[in-house]
Amino acid sequence: MSDQVNWLIWMQVGMRQLNLRPDDFWALTPAELMFLLGQDGAQEPLGRDQLAALSARFPDEKRTDK
Repeated sequence: MSDQVNWLIWMQVGMRQLNLRPDDFWALTPAELMFLLGQDGAQEPLGRDQLAALSARFPDEKRTDK
């Protein structure tokens, strides 16, 4: 699976099909966009292993300006 997001497709869906203004589109969370698209089915909550995998993939950045 690719880590790339095809923003052009998402922008077309959000702005052309849902008629969202750009600032409204960019203010949405992915969950809100999926809800607007009718993809609001219940999903299993993250398990410990899934959370650990996400944390490893997207670690919090440490601030060095303090």
